[in-house]
Amino acid sequence: MSSPAARGREKDLPEIVLASTSPYRRALLDRLGLPFRCRAPRCDEEAAKGQKPDARTLAEQLALAKAASLLADEPDVAIIGCDQLVAFQGRIFGKPGTVAHAVEQLSEMAGQSHELYTALVVVHRERVIRHINVTSLRMRNLSRPAIERYIAADQPLDCAGSYKLESRGIVLFDRIQTDDHTAITGLPLVSLVSILRDLGYEIP
Repeated sequence: MSSPAARGREKDLPEIVLASTSPYRRALLDRLGLPFRCRAPRCDEEAAKGQKPDARTLAEQLALAKAASLLADEPDVAIIGCDQLVAFQGRIFGKPGTVAHAVEQLSEMAGQSHELYTALVVVHRERVIRHINVTSLRMRNLSRPAIERYIAADQPLDCAGSYKLESRGIVLFDRIQTDDHTAITGLPLVSLVSILRDLGYEIP
């Protein structure tokens, strides 16, 4: 049971809202043991993509846009926005959406290296805190049948780059370099914990 002083601090802290409907991000945030709500962001992602920025800039812009889109309705909460993109040879790979696009993405990246950008933004009133995680990955050489078997098993159609590293997608790679493996799933918890602690949350 928390002490009266701790309960008092909890009442003074802003409510946490995750600007996402992603089940992966919801599950990650739930690991911190803090109460939070999820809301779908209201932002025009296609408009941002139309400006054709690089992957890092676009991921940061989209994470901020998702958080900021809820600010008018939620002026006093701490809003978490996040976005993730794959950068491969100067191109940006997002969620494939279809099996055909997933096959295409994985076929192009097979035997090659790429970067996964995971942008995190926490907005509380006038304060905006940003972080970006860059993961470098090298994919194994993969045959077309192997790619099709993987997609059938993991159904990664809602994942940037067409893979789920937290599931069978790990078998696709021979090298992964990152500061935070939770960033690969969609929400960099190591940095988020630091941000939330800075806002006053006691974790653990």
